[in-house]
Amino acid sequence: MAIYPQAFPPRKRRPSAGAFMSPKLSDQSLLRSLLSICQEISSLEPLRFLLRRTSLSMIRKTNLLSMLFEDLIRNSTAAFSPSALLCFQELYILLQRIQTLIEDSSHGSKMWLLIQTESLANCFHEFTLDLSTLLDILPIKELRLNHDVEEVVSLLRNQCSRSTTKSFVDPLDDDLRREVCTMLDRLKSEIVPDHSSLSKIFIRLGIDSSASCTEEFESLQDEFQNQTEEKSKSQLIALVGLVRYAKCVLFGASTPGSDLIRRKSASELGFPVDFRCPISLELMRDPVAVATGQTYDRESIKLWIESGHNTCPKTGQTLAHTDLIPNRALKNLIAVWCREQRIPFETAENNKGLVNAVKKNKAALEATRMTASFLVNKLSVSQSMEAANGVVYELRSLAKTDSDCRACIAEAGAIPLLVRYLSSDVGGAQPNLQVNAVTAILNLSILEANKTRIMETDGALNGIIEVLRSGATWEAKGNAAATIFSLSGVHGYRKRLGRKTRVIKGLLELAKEGPEHGCFRRDAMVAILNLAGEREAVARLVEGGVVEMIVQVMEGLPEEAVTVLEAVVRSGGILAITAAYGAIRKLGCVLREGSERARESAAATLVTICRKGGSEMVAELASMPGIERVIWELMGVGTVRARRKAASLLRILRRWAAGLDSEVADEVYSQVVSSSIAATTTVAG
Repeated sequence: MAIYPQAFPPRKRRPSAGAFMSPKLSDQSLLRSLLSICQEISSLEPLRFLLRRTSLSMIRKTNLLSMLFEDLIRNSTAAFSPSALLCFQELYILLQRIQTLIEDSSHGSKMWLLIQTESLANCFHEFTLDLSTLLDILPIKELRLNHDVEEVVSLLRNQCSRSTTKSFVDPLDDDLRREVCTMLDRLKSEIVPDHSSLSKIFIRLGIDSSASCTEEFESLQDEFQNQTEEKSKSQLIALVGLVRYAKCVLFGASTPGSDLIRRKSASELGFPVDFRCPISLELMRDPVAVATGQTYDRESIKLWIESGHNTCPKTGQTLAHTDLIPNRALKNLIAVWCREQRIPFETAENNKGLVNAVKKNKAALEATRMTASFLVNKLSVSQSMEAANGVVYELRSLAKTDSDCRACIAEAGAIPLLVRYLSSDVGGAQPNLQVNAVTAILNLSILEANKTRIMETDGALNGIIEVLRSGATWEAKGNAAATIFSLSGVHGYRKRLGRKTRVIKGLLELAKEGPEHGCFRRDAMVAILNLAGEREAVARLVEGGVVEMIVQVMEGLPEEAVTVLEAVVRSGGILAITAAYGAIRKLGCVLREGSERARESAAATLVTICRKGGSEMVAELASMPGIERVIWELMGVGTVRARRKAASLLRILRRWAAGLDSEVADEVYSQVVSSSIAATTTVAG
């Protein structure tokens, strides 16, 4: 069977010369495979902007070579000699390498192609030498070729022989490469690139629009991930900075459409519950286990611990140590699932090399700083909302990149300018501008130092709250909620945010009224969960109707709702327990029909409610038909924690049924006494 190159999937990284192998095929099948790959190469377009002459010459040579295989397929009946067969096998390997080089050069980064011009020219020259050698040793006479075809092969052999002196690099290409290298050296000295020189370089490379700049930027990032040599990585990261700067300076800010195109995300696909972080409720990118055995996303649990907590967020148990143990098995499962669903799976390790390279590369860092300053200066003089929208969108995209970009943007003074576009007036006139502004602030808040800058900027917090309460779109409200969550990662700010009634009401309204599709309600639930770590905030949440909200959304977001309720009843005291009475039957339904993780949280919540709420709560649970059977089932098939909580719940039910609920009564009595003492102390004060 002939092997057709188009049957293989596209490559991510160029294979080494030793990676190519000749197929073990019969003589005729090998000829058909050779003809097929020759036709594939002949149909390729030569490189457009660099090495065009060299690539076109190689494509033409391959086209001539295809005539040889066409003639052999038509006329050959006898088997080939071992020497001829060996030549054909080596030709197949050579053609594979030629095809790979042309395809990768055509689809890769133009900037990187420019830097590698001399190296790639040498590769094409080596291929010509190899082809010349194989044609020299090919036993032409024994192949009994058609006279015309024999002349074509002779012509091809002569062409290859004449090309064996040295590789060819177009002088214009080489001059352009030197100019780019000089520009990168000047960036290290903090010299701003000359606008006309920058424009000439990008036009020469065919990078002539904001869209093509974005494509080039992504190609450079992909190439960076493929490199192993530090020198190449350093060059690539410097080019990334230059392209990012040129995109803003040469082509202006991008103006997103009325409905921003969002990449398919895990939250929109309904990912498996075991892949969800119990803190952020989002897909885990770097799952780690803590001392209690519970697994969280590294970023979320690290933020939890750094905020002063010494307990496990899910179980409430004190952590024996704060070591984070990578859960590699789960991480591999998540990565496989993401590949199957065709969604990006970027881990901390994937981005770590890129971030570290930027920090070490002076040219890249200065280019980032110049880009941020250029955009902030442009925003400060923007006369219209349309012009401001494009700049704010660029700042939003830049702030999403890495910590250095976030630091440079904030240091350039972007936050006070962004706050201007959070108002309801802006939302009514230009909804996209409000979305981009609040999302840019959200991206900036990921950097710890920027959290302080945002909280200390006049009007910033009030602006975020205004978007949360009355944003023009659900996306704006959801990103405002996500910003509240990010800022609440600092313990002092969490207390401050939890005291604000407008924050509580805004989050509860979004969780209750937000659209079922998308992740906006989930953003609100995550922020509520974070605030529920403070007793004072829990009291305000209960007063604001958090339990009623949870009961309302439990069908649509069972895991999120049960997780929040568990945190509320654990920290909220007797008021929260009393309010949770109406949720008992809903929790019983989750216990019967929910996911594994939801059932675990439901069991833990019911244990807390029944222990602290008294016999009324237990009676309400016991009145549900078949509840004991459901609990028995959970004891057999649930998680370790779920089985433990189910056993406690079953003991409580049986003690209540036997009239021995003294444990429950004693706990309720102590709660009431404590509340009375606290009230007396308050009055006395």
